[in-house]
Amino acid sequence: MEFTACRIHLIRIIRYLCELINNAKVMDQKINKPGHFFALFVLLAVMTGISSCEKFTYTPPAVDPNATWLLSTDIQPIFTASCVSCHGGAVAPDLREGKSFQALTKGGYLDLPAESSELYSTMTGSSHTARSTAAEKLKVLYWITQGAENN
Repeated sequence: MEFTACRIHLIRIIRYLCELINNAKVMDQKINKPGHFFALFVLLAVMTGISSCEKFTYTPPAVDPNATWLLSTDIQPIFTASCVSCHGGAVAPDLREGKSFQALTKGGYLDLPAESSELYSTMTGSSHTARSTAAEKLKVLYWITQGAENN
């Protein structure tokens, strides 16, 4: 059975509320009825909000490895949206539009096999703070596999 993040949070909230109520009884404290009603109200509100959580999950579209990936329409927008904030001229490679292909080829970032190329391994490595999604990384991988042309 696969748990979504919403279900896990709901379980944590329920566990917290149960511990809160049980600790009050074990420690012979007066049970705070308004506090319990408030906790019950919060629990019901959270359950109502989370019960519809499944319909809002997002599954990114699959990336077709056989599609033709173009630098100008598929890859450069990824660089522009996710990479140019750091790699905009001061940090190599320069991934700004019009300069990215030259910077990647001169810097040796596009070597084959694509899985071990400098560009792809940096995007997927743990030492790099990549701001791109898994689907975008796959697009870059497939573009490199297809020859990384300046098209």
